[in-house]
Amino acid sequence: MAVVRQNPVVIIPGVLFWDSLYDVMRDALSKWIPEEKIAIAPVTLLDWIGFPPSPERSTNRVMAALDSTVRKMAARFPGEQVTIVAHSGGGTVAMVYLLEHPFQGDVYAVNGMVGRLVTLGTPFHTHEHFAKIKTDFIFSHLSPEFFRKYHVVSVVSDQYRGSANGNITERLCSMFYRSVTDDGNLVGDGVVPAISCFLDGAENVTIPECEHLPTPHTRWYGTKEGVEQWIEWL
Repeated sequence: MAVVRQNPVVIIPGVLFWDSLYDVMRDALSKWIPEEKIAIAPVTLLDWIGFPPSPERSTNRVMAALDSTVRKMAARFPGEQVTIVAHSGGGTVAMVYLLEHPFQGDVYAVNGMVGRLVTLGTPFHTHEHFAKIKTDFIFSHLSPEFFRKYHVVSVVSDQYRGSANGNITERLCSMFYRSVTDDGNLVGDGVVPAISCFLDGAENVTIPECEHLPTPHTRWYGTKEGVEQWIEWL
């Protein structure tokens, strides 16, 4: 069994996903870390969409939930830095939060509460409009100092190859990959091409058998089989 750091963990859902979908990830992580040291940021579908619809403000709403959860865990386990585990677009929300620069009017003082960020299938290079609001902000403020302050691990699966002329699975993957980048003929996790997750300055990790979507009867990043592939980087 892998030797796993015992720091408290805060999980952030991916875009358009909500907290209860990540109970399975918390359960899987609890085989290595006491369950009381694992919290899921209370994110709802409405946080991502907004009412009235305002997806361009989703990062602000999710950052508020993240900050509240990080502070609760830091207070509960004083002297232990929190590890953030972020799925999909939740990873870029976490980066915006950790950069500690005003984003659409909101900024948080992390003050050493967080020491590590593990992203799962997070595209840092994308042309999707709302995701690009975050990534443009990230790259305008990112510096080598950030990676000295936080150890960032970007995990992505390369299980599925996309091909516009392939079988039905390959064609679907190609369609998803082209929503992130211009080329659909790439490998990735079925939704996000692996190359879009590679971030200069981070520890980039490719795993072989994970799917992106947190749906029943799949081996996604949060299942026992998925967690086992990246747990050593927690």
